[in-house]
Amino acid sequence: MNSSSLLQKISKKMTNIRRLTLYLLFCITLSFITFFLFPRNFFNPISNHNVLYLEPQLNLKDCDLSQGHWIPDERGSLYTNSTCTTIPDSKNCLKHGRQNTDFIFWRWKPKGCDLPRFNPKAFLNLVRGKKMNFIGDSVARNHMESLLCLLSMEETPKDIYKDGEDRNRIWYFPDHDFTLSTSWSKFLVAGFKRTHANKTGTGVYDIDINKIDDQWAKDLPNTDIAIVSAGHWLFRPIYIHRGNETLGCIFCYLPNTTQISLKEGFKLVFSAAFRHINACHSCKSNLVTVLRTLSPSHFENGTWNTGGACGRTIPFSVNEINPQNRGLEIKTSQIEELEEIKRDSLKKKFAVLDVTRTMLMRPDGHPNSYWGNKWMKGFNDCTHWCLPGPIDTWSEFLMVLLKQLM
Repeated sequence: MNSSSLLQKISKKMTNIRRLTLYLLFCITLSFITFFLFPRNFFNPISNHNVLYLEPQLNLKDCDLSQGHWIPDERGSLYTNSTCTTIPDSKNCLKHGRQNTDFIFWRWKPKGCDLPRFNPKAFLNLVRGKKMNFIGDSVARNHMESLLCLLSMEETPKDIYKDGEDRNRIWYFPDHDFTLSTSWSKFLVAGFKRTHANKTGTGVYDIDINKIDDQWAKDLPNTDIAIVSAGHWLFRPIYIHRGNETLGCIFCYLPNTTQISLKEGFKLVFSAAFRHINACHSCKSNLVTVLRTLSPSHFENGTWNTGGACGRTIPFSVNEINPQNRGLEIKTSQIEELEEIKRDSLKKKFAVLDVTRTMLMRPDGHPNSYWGNKWMKGFNDCTHWCLPGPIDTWSEFLMVLLKQLM
């Protein structure tokens, strides 16, 4: 072989080596870019809410969203506890030391259909020009805070109003002329706490089902979409009155006192609320009312004030929930009252956002001890939900409902 041929062979090999080197460098660079920009972890979850795609249209007659199970989901939440600046401190579980983040990487799979992932752009377009009010206790507020985080991935809301106790809030999305608010209410109807002579609480309440709580009654006429819920304040001794007539008491167990079951107490309260909405002449004729059913607590080995906790790290399976759970019975009573008022309603729309069974399977989603309350050390929160967390699924349910109602 002459020297010319040898040089040509060496030159050809060098060219191939250079090409291979450049190719390897390109692959390594691309891998680094992919790793740093799109890592699979909670702190930078994949967010596809701006991607245009055709969402599956669900027919709720063929698909019961409340029946199903939780499946693993690598994509996680649309937001994080750093990208959503409105998360209240008591729901910011990761900030307060929760190490396990697996509770974020689960998705609800309804039986026989697929639940569309929440799309904040589509939701804001759906509610453009509307006022949505969450009526109820602190879990209703928890739902509003979850929806606020989801929507803020599309548009930054303006903080318009909060009262002195930070219970009633108003947020405004100017680009979509959409108002999101809360009307805080313990019982939905008027309630009064009994006190000792020294003004300390006795732990016993009186409620009057003939009188609606003033706060949400005042806000209702300006509302287009009312999300109504309550319930956790009913789990205590309560005397129920209808005007001057005392009907009985929940959890009193006193002689010569008519005992009212918790289920019957729920029926009386929600019947009063729905009748008020249906009879509201100053309300908008196309008012949409959504009942959000009872959200269960998951205290184990005690109650909220006797050392109960909720330290589980994965969801329950379908077979692990008790079909006789009291929450399921209460949910049924709530829905029965809604269905009865629907039959009497001519223009106003009523619908059910049934989350009870879905959330019975999520004992891992509560703050537990990670809620940062300096004044109640040793008390765990197994009633509210971490943000982000499984409560974000409620807004996916809500979007499906509203698409069929509006």
